[in-house]
Amino acid sequence: MLDYGTLKMIWWLLVGVLLIGFAIMDGHDMGVGTLLPYVGRSDVERRVVINTVGPHWDGNQVWFITGGGALFAAWPVVYATAFSGFYWAMMLVLWALFFRPVGFDYRSKIHHPLWRSVWDWGLFVGGTVPPLVFGIAFGNLLQGVPFHFDQYLVSTYTGSFWQLLNPFALLAGVVSSAMLTLQGGTYLAHRTEGELQVRAIRAAVVAAVLLCLSFIAAGVWLQTIPGYRITSAIDPAALPDVLGKTVVREQGAWMANYAREPLLWLLPAMGLGGAVLAALLLLKRHTLAAFVLSSLALVGVIGTAGASMFPFVMPSSSLPAASLTVWDSVSSHLSLAIMFWAALIFMPLVILYTSWAYRVMRGKVTTAHIEANQHSAY
Repeated sequence: MLDYGTLKMIWWLLVGVLLIGFAIMDGHDMGVGTLLPYVGRSDVERRVVINTVGPHWDGNQVWFITGGGALFAAWPVVYATAFSGFYWAMMLVLWALFFRPVGFDYRSKIHHPLWRSVWDWGLFVGGTVPPLVFGIAFGNLLQGVPFHFDQYLVSTYTGSFWQLLNPFALLAGVVSSAMLTLQGGTYLAHRTEGELQVRAIRAAVVAAVLLCLSFIAAGVWLQTIPGYRITSAIDPAALPDVLGKTVVREQGAWMANYAREPLLWLLPAMGLGGAVLAALLLLKRHTLAAFVLSSLALVGVIGTAGASMFPFVMPSSSLPAASLTVWDSVSSHLSLAIMFWAALIFMPLVILYTSWAYRVMRGKVTTAHIEANQHSAY
């Protein structure tokens, strides 16, 4: 059996992989939903847009569900603290996501302009709100979340929903929204043709520019935000003890990992370079390559945030010593070991059946196809 410290690191990486998988797969569904009102100018065009993701969106939700399950199982203290502190934000995401299954299934059941318009805007909300809220949540993590633990390790969140909507967090929300809109735009450009493809490319290029500008702005702004640093000795193999460490806040702490490991600078370079190259490839109509580069940009952006915060997972601004880290917010050694072998078996299966489904249903979605399949298409 792998030792406890190694398993803690493995699960930090696996949770990151699940977040990235969710952003790449379910993210392009959400990006398509965000672009639906702009790209689709008529009912048949909007049906084309919806049918590019209609057969896949529920399968892509596996990444979202698995990510939440892994967070609960691997980092139970993080799960409990985050869901109590970000309760209303999570409820907002949940209610926005409600529009997606019913929107896809009900939208074309009735041939009435108002009925279809309402569900189109529902799909827009379901695609736009979650990325924005997730970005805002990451922005708050980088600033520290106001929570603490009592002697019984019961967490208390002392902030409010409106405090989450601070300027830096909103900027992080813009980064997240632009990132997934770029992902959705590149996917839509690959699956459509004609004027629809032109609009998708235009929107994706704008999203790429916005992503680069907001990502750079957030990086510069982060230099002025005090980060967190553990000053006590760390034993990676020790049993979890949330309050058994000392933590200080200091300027530039979020950049310390980059100073120690210069190779980490490849992550922000991948984020910016991937977005720029994706936009250039789209302009040349190399849509599949653009989607790959957009996905790499996404890996770079999320990886940059994770590398900056490591080993912190959820820093506390109220009581820095109560900050949750990779070392002290995890499940038992046995739990992590069992889940590791389960992940080793089932994650490749998810990737295989997802790849097979996309291969079987590859190709362009056209207006002619929609018109010929009025009663079977979404």
